[in-house]
Amino acid sequence: MESLIVWLSEFPSLSRGELRDFRKGIDQAFREFTQQYGAGLESFFDPLLSFLIWSERMLLAAPWPLVIAAIAGLAWLGSRSLKVVAGVIISLLLIGYFGMWEDTMRTLSIITVCTLVAIAIGIPLGIVMARSNRLQAMINPILDVMQTMPSFVYLIPVVMLLGIGKVPGMMAVIIYALPPVVRLTNLGIRQVDSSVVEAANAFGCNAWQKLVNVQLPLALPSIFAGVNQTIMMSLSMVVIASMIGVTGLGQPVLKAITNQYFSLGLLNGLAIVAIAIIFDRVSQRYGLRLQKHRQGGHHA
Repeated sequence: MESLIVWLSEFPSLSRGELRDFRKGIDQAFREFTQQYGAGLESFFDPLLSFLIWSERMLLAAPWPLVIAAIAGLAWLGSRSLKVVAGVIISLLLIGYFGMWEDTMRTLSIITVCTLVAIAIGIPLGIVMARSNRLQAMINPILDVMQTMPSFVYLIPVVMLLGIGKVPGMMAVIIYALPPVVRLTNLGIRQVDSSVVEAANAFGCNAWQKLVNVQLPLALPSIFAGVNQTIMMSLSMVVIASMIGVTGLGQPVLKAITNQYFSLGLLNGLAIVAIAIIFDRVSQRYGLRLQKHRQGGHHA
């Protein structure tokens, strides 16, 4: 009886030597993979880096009134709300007044690029998931890991593979921000009324016509909710990505944390919040307009 209690009290585990050998084996295998494929992976991401540098230079070189007018115009097209447009203009003027314009433009460029990449990967992946229950069962656990794993953990392999700089920062942001648009695209297509899909089949639509003309239009509100969440999660990664060389509003916040500069951290943190609110309000309003439009068309 005593031996059973002792056995139950000690959880079976590897010895320290075995655990050390196990970790060494994983580290050695990853180092070999990095040495063999690291350079190839870097060259693979060169077009993405060029796109980011181009967008950053364009925003920094453009006169500030033109940038504010363009962003306000996009806000109006998305929200059709004068309050939202006024909030956008006031926020950007305050950001410039407090000397955070260049960092804000760098942050906007990386968020725009990462969001576009996440959408380009996430929407097709969500469509494929919606067509196959087996694929959905395979991809869902991967998305769970991407959402729940602390970002510092997957920064380690990204930095080991690609080093310090803009590309590993973008990879970290994309990995963190991708799951919502995948999940909500999948959910939106699956929630399309089956009677509408059956009607499309009755009219002789093929799979592509059914997807483009029926399923995607009806799933757009859900897809835009996913895009909204992707943008929010990208912005939440700005400070963490600054640790591996991503320039923008995150670096002053990181500097403020390191050196205990309260005002610097507060102002740049508020600038990040302002950008997040702008993106959130515009995308939410656009999603609601789409939903009302689809509901009106459906009832008609």
